[in-house]
Parts: sequence; C-alpha cells; structure tokens
Amino acid sequence: MTSLFPMFIKLAGKQCLVVGAGRVGAPKICGLIDTGARIQVVAIEASGQVHEWAGAGKVDLELRPFSENDLDDKFLVVAATASKRLNELIYREAQRRGVLCNVVDVPEYCDFFYPAVVRRGDLQIAISTNGQSPSLAQKLRQQLERQFGPGYAAWVEQLGETRRLILASDLDQARKLELLHSLASREAFEAELLKIQPSGARFELGVELEKLTARSEGT
Repeated sequence: MTSLFPMFIKLAGKQCLVVGAGRVGAPKICGLIDTGARIQVVAIEASGQVHEWAGAGKVDLELRPFSENDLDDKFLVVAATASKRLNELIYREAQRRGVLCNVVDVPEYCDFFYPAVVRRGDLQIAISTNGQSPSLAQKLRQQLERQFGPGYAAWVEQLGETRRLILASDLDQARKLELLHSLASREAFEAELLKIQPSGARFELGVELEKLTARSEGT
C-alpha cells in the first residue's frame, strides 16, 4: 500500500453521500455533520439517531435503495452497507466518476480513511495507520486525550486571539516570531492553567501581550 498524504479538507458546501445509516454508517455521518458539508444519506432503514439528524435538517435522508445517479455531483461517498457486493459497486462507480470513496473497513476500497481524532476546540490531532490497525489508532487516541486535556481548547482559542494582536503590532518580524513561539510552549500552557480561577475568569490578552513585549525588549 502506498503512503497516505495527510491533510485536513474543508467540506463546507460540498456534496457528500453516505450509503447506509445503521450501526456502521451513523458514526461516519456524525463525523461529517459539523463540517458544513451538504450530506445526503441513502439507506433502506436508518437508526434513530440518523432520523433525529434528518429531523433537525442536518442531513437529507432518503429511505430507498442506492442508485448510481446518487453519485451525481458528489465530492465524496462513504459506503457503509452490510452488502459487500453493493459496497464494491459503489466503489467502482465512484472510481469511474472521480468521486472520493471510503468503503468502511475495506482499505483496498478506500481513497481516504477516517482517522482517530483528538479534538480540543480548534486543536485537532489525527492518527492513521493507513488502514492497517484501527485498534492501534484508537489506543493512541486515548493516550493523546490524556496528554492533551480539555484545557487546551481555551488555550488554543486564546493563542489565536493573542497571535492576531501580535501580528497587528508594530514589533519587527523577528520579535513577533519570538513571542509566538514563546506563547506556544509547554511552559506557557502550564503557566496559563495556573491562572484559571474557579470562576473561569480569563487573563487579559492585552496585559499579557504587554508583558511579553516588555520581556522581549529586556525591560
């Protein structure tokens, strides 16, 4: 198997198809919902959760057999049915049309894989074994979830706000880079956790930036 090219794709507004809406298909649908993709789900029957998503307008659910025309204008398709024959048909037709395809648990019929993901707000850490061992990917995810706790979500958000302040400042480029690297250190994160009060109060970004700037100038 050739090496994968790791990347994060923006799916907002793109048409995505999931065939199958049961125990296997539902998690794959869930992974697409927050991306802003336009999700069409085709299945003979669907789980209660998928019906809820459809009722909330998060997916377009059609309870019927798959048709090759369902692949018209699609960016990607996930085949999650119980039929190996149908899954292979979907893959072959997707290949013919140039549509990215993932047949769940069949690596040779996948143009892309669902990685194991650790999410902490805007921080996302994706793990893949190139389809060789999803179990290992899940174990690594659990380890990383312990290493990168919930506190990272607020910290990454604050890093983004502080980064914008630094980039908009009059500091020279070298000093900006120095401050950005300093903010992103493990020591900076641990120091920030100590500042969080039980009330959930957040530190003042402007004051923090002023301190960092003063330190960089040797004052």
